[in-house]
Amino acid sequence: MRYDWLDGELLRLPGVTRDFKAEWNWTRYMVGGKLFCALCHDDAGADVYITVKLEPLRGEFLRAQFPGDVIPGYYMNKLHWNSVRTQGSLPEDILRDMLMESYRLVAAGLPKRTRAELGIETAAPGAQKREIP
Repeated sequence: MRYDWLDGELLRLPGVTRDFKAEWNWTRYMVGGKLFCALCHDDAGADVYITVKLEPLRGEFLRAQFPGDVIPGYYMNKLHWNSVRTQGSLPEDILRDMLMESYRLVAAGLPKRTRAELGIETAAPGAQKREIP
């Protein structure tokens, strides 16, 4: 896979866990038990797609900017989820931004108590935002 840094970078984020869902052949990255990234493997175990959650307009924009590399989410809701081909030419900084946006979106949707337990700080809607990594 072109993005060999992905696993280490995601596991450094507060509250992130990883598991392998054998029936889907996916390595899943979750925050607070909620999926924010999936590494989809083929039958031989090779990495094929990285699937992340994005704001719908951002996903649409990235699909238009990187056709063939960013596609609607593989086996996911096509409005909110997008997949990146692991052997494509998407720049690493764009993928990192996508991963962080996915993490932020999912973490922000967790109950306040869960975020506090995981050491994740987010602001209430309309409040001044404090960045999560």
